[in-house]
Amino acid sequence: MAKRRKLETPSVEALSQIEEEFRRETGAGRSPLTAPIAQVAADSASAYEARPAEERARIARDHSDAERLRAAESSGLVMAEIPLDQIDAEALVRDRVALDAEDMQELQLSIAANGLRLPVEVFPLEEEGRGYRYGLLSGYRRLRAFQALRGLNAKDGQYETIKAVVRDPAAMGGTFAAMVEENEIRSGLSHFERGRIAVIASQQGAFVNVEAAVEALFPMASKAKRSKIRSFALVFEELGDMLAFPDTIKERDGLKLATVLRNGGEAQMREALATRVAETPEEEAEMIAEAMARVEPAAPDRSKGGRPRKTPPPSREVALNSGVTLEYGEDRQGWTIRLKGKPLPRDLVEQAVAELERLLDR
Repeated sequence: MAKRRKLETPSVEALSQIEEEFRRETGAGRSPLTAPIAQVAADSASAYEARPAEERARIARDHSDAERLRAAESSGLVMAEIPLDQIDAEALVRDRVALDAEDMQELQLSIAANGLRLPVEVFPLEEEGRGYRYGLLSGYRRLRAFQALRGLNAKDGQYETIKAVVRDPAAMGGTFAAMVEENEIRSGLSHFERGRIAVIASQQGAFVNVEAAVEALFPMASKAKRSKIRSFALVFEELGDMLAFPDTIKERDGLKLATVLRNGGEAQMREALATRVAETPEEEAEMIAEAMARVEPAAPDRSKGGRPRKTPPPSREVALNSGVTLEYGEDRQGWTIRLKGKPLPRDLVEQAVAELERLLDR
């Protein structure tokens, strides 16, 4: 039988030596009862600053609010206070021909009494030419009224900035289209103003030609309305520099004038309008009417073809054995039948008409 070994309690020195060896093998900063993976997690957590739950919630709300603000700004839903001196009112060629002085006075009084109810719209300029950061997209009258009020109240500085919404014109179909849409919705443009802006947009390279400009700038207009706009565009192209009150031309007169210009009357119209400068819209309308009356109509150009006039075929005659000649033919109003020669009794003619009626009524 094997002899049992007697266990002895280790001395303090022996225990100290065992602990020292264990610490060397497992790491000096590690607790004797901590697993290695737990120590790695603890080291990673200690590298970050611990924040209270309330502060973490506040940071999350701030991040969400910032995201919503950026989305609202990109959608044009946030107003900004922009200094007047940073906005170029003439960044676009305006579709408005003239500003009515009385209307502008009323607008200034309204802004002075009630403030600006509707902000202007601007777009960032790619190059800050002439010291401007933004170009005016819509709100030309409002901006001009603010500038006038600033001149009248220069001391208090009340009108140094204006409420504005920064737009991305590319996302709105282009600067010209956005400007035209805003003015059409608010107070409508005259046919001349519509034609004018279409020509200018084409000349500045925004569209390949006037036809494309009219289609893009007035997509909701009917075919007939777009045709009228093209007619007034022709008036602007040929006579715009000679007319003092073009936006007052009535629709009927403008269409007649466009017809005269298409028929080659440009030189005669310019010569007639160059005799004097009209002082009133009525005087200019009278000058235009007199000039159109004196324009000689151009000879029709046969080379352009076109639908030929339909010539009715000649009538035909049928001689009957009774001595009556039956003549029938077609004209622009329909068919004709004529009975010639031997006189016929009325009852016989009525019988013939009744038979014809029976045949056509089937």
